[in-house]
Amino acid sequence: MTQLAESFRANPNRRYIEFGGKGGLGKTTFSAATAYWLAKQGYKVLVFSVDPQASLSDIFERPIFGKGAVEIIPNLFAQEVDADQRIKAYQDQIRKKILDMYGMDQVPDEVEHYIQAAAAEPAMEESAIFDAVVDIVVGGNFDYYIYDLVPLGHALYYLSMASIYNEWIAKITKLREEMEQYSQVASIMERKGESEEDQILAELQDIRQRISTSSGILTDREKTAFYFVVTPEDMIIRDTVKAASLFAKYQVPICGYIVNRVIPHELAQQDIPAYLRNRITMQDKYLKEIDETFGKDVQARVPEFERDITGMEMIARVAGELFGGDQ
Repeated sequence: MTQLAESFRANPNRRYIEFGGKGGLGKTTFSAATAYWLAKQGYKVLVFSVDPQASLSDIFERPIFGKGAVEIIPNLFAQEVDADQRIKAYQDQIRKKILDMYGMDQVPDEVEHYIQAAAAEPAMEESAIFDAVVDIVVGGNFDYYIYDLVPLGHALYYLSMASIYNEWIAKITKLREEMEQYSQVASIMERKGESEEDQILAELQDIRQRISTSSGILTDREKTAFYFVVTPEDMIIRDTVKAASLFAKYQVPICGYIVNRVIPHELAQQDIPAYLRNRITMQDKYLKEIDETFGKDVQARVPEFERDITGMEMIARVAGELFGGDQ
């Protein structure tokens, strides 16, 4: 059993697992392998990606993009969030509300142009992804949720959105509550039922509750574990140290670091090209730096494999390196 496996078993309430780091280091691979290992332990697991360039489909060799939670093997489900699909659903909701509110047969052209323009805003994609994650997290349909986060810069923005949304909703809700006090008096005097403000306030409070629940989970060390993926390279180590400091400001519960793409040291005992021998020597230097920098928080070292990590056989091999034992 590896240190990572011991950490999982020592903290059974940590059911929200996140992998982060710079792009291309192996976050998606470790997300898939962790989900596989947990599923083999008998847990119902969802691994999902919020990266628009996600590769869960490639790793599992299954077309899952935009199809919701797809069962890969018993207990293991995978999902890739389709932001465009989510934005289209937003647009349809807006159109329906306009038609219902004003009793129209179709949305006026000038309003439709505005809806289309708003959907093209970069922030709309971020909002759509964030809302999809909130839906997944608060759904409660799985024993474990494994996040394959976007690269570091975008991940920080994503993690900050919870507090930004919550603050904005709080202000709007307070304003609505003040308006509602006057609306209730008017309703009583005119003997009216639930006002439009009632419905809007209820919707805002529901959104606030969902966001609070999601952000509360993401920053709860009892429920959530965040792991950085790092490789034995100078710039990667430097960037990871900086990112860890920034993530800490958002109260992200950093629980360890996983070193990926370690060239097997036993190769140095064989007749190998000078290039590879030099790589191993350089790697030793940075592995030592990783141990000095992150110490006991280094949870596992995963070797460089001879082929791409795709298909269940390779995922099982990675899971074996991460958690130990036969998979």
